[in-house]
Amino acid sequence: MATIAAFRGIRYTQRDQTGLIAPPYDILDAPEKAALLAVNEQNIVAVDLPHTPPKEAGPDSAYDAAAETLRRWMSVGTLQVDERPAIYVYHQHYRVDGREFVRRMFFARLKLEEFGRGQVFPHEQTFGGPKEDRLKLTRATGCNLSPIFGLYTDPQNAVASLFESLVSQQPHAIATLDGVENRLWVLTEPTTIERVRREMESKAVFIADGHHRYSTALNYRDEIAAGRGRLEPEDPANFVLCVFAAMEDPGVIIQATDRVLLDVPDLFDRLPGALADRFEWTPHAGDLPAALVAALGQRGPQAFGVFDGVSGRMGSLVPREPDLLAAFEPKRAAAWRRLSYAILHRYVLDEVVTPRLLGGRAPTIHYVRKLDDTVAEARQTKGVAFLMQPCTMAELRDVCTAGELMPQKTTYFYPKLATGLVINPLY
Repeated sequence: MATIAAFRGIRYTQRDQTGLIAPPYDILDAPEKAALLAVNEQNIVAVDLPHTPPKEAGPDSAYDAAAETLRRWMSVGTLQVDERPAIYVYHQHYRVDGREFVRRMFFARLKLEEFGRGQVFPHEQTFGGPKEDRLKLTRATGCNLSPIFGLYTDPQNAVASLFESLVSQQPHAIATLDGVENRLWVLTEPTTIERVRREMESKAVFIADGHHRYSTALNYRDEIAAGRGRLEPEDPANFVLCVFAAMEDPGVIIQATDRVLLDVPDLFDRLPGALADRFEWTPHAGDLPAALVAALGQRGPQAFGVFDGVSGRMGSLVPREPDLLAAFEPKRAAAWRRLSYAILHRYVLDEVVTPRLLGGRAPTIHYVRKLDDTVAEARQTKGVAFLMQPCTMAELRDVCTAGELMPQKTTYFYPKLATGLVINPLY
């Protein structure tokens, strides 16, 4: 079961926080950090990103300076601790392809569990360098500065319905970032908080974003427990800051990530024949990659497009057998084997492209999110692009509950959560 708790969050004192919040630290570089601080020197990025790039730990002085900045902002009233424990209801209003969406979420503390031993499921692999950076920042500040993103199933919309009366009122905080409008309401009513807690008790939580932050929280908890000898069950170090959203919420969107194989000028001509025994190849008559992508869904969830950067020709591939990978990965879960991303990497690239078409040379792969950028990069590099369909919520859930991790760069949740709306003190 998932255990959540209300908490006394640290928040900016002004209502309009445009210019103060930031994207997640792990998608920012030094120039982007500087640009945010040029708009407002009190942007949360001054604390949340003390060292760039955050793929490895920086010097102790960087984290000490971040902690001192946080203390100074609290002492002068830029930030303050809320008086009462709260759950923070969070909406993001955004547009995709001309359509308007609202992603309905809430902040709370999530009780930490070791992966594989409870009801918190990862979907991505983590790496040591980023975790060490986050651990040094957590030690220095004693806070979770940015949340993880957790998904849960709620087909009846039971949790979000508890917030309806609150969100009909004016938000306690607003902020616009990168065209996304963020709204925050502070829920302190104990009866409603308890109802939310009980609703969440029966639910599994699937980490959509923030795997390094979650792993860091586990390491920090273990450090604190070792230093004290034990932790009380309700100790803040036993929890991590999480934003929760229902998988069924229409505002929760997973976007596809395409693959571009660089400098493979003759691959497109040879690929259909090399795959003919296991794939159906359908040439695309038009000259618009967007039309090809739009038609992929009609060919099933395992279909993906192929675009040739040299000639501009394109087509689509569909496995003749849905469980094609059973012969190559018999020990992997069927849910993982049936993913289009797994089929592309494990069979098309590993069994055909690299050994048979490129003479054993593994191709250089770039992962690209926007279709126009995918096509442009394929043209510029004389490459071949694989145009992917988005992973579905059901695929994500089934792979995770089977104990598997998704292939690299399979999910992109848009928009990203904002950092700075709520900070979780671990003391």
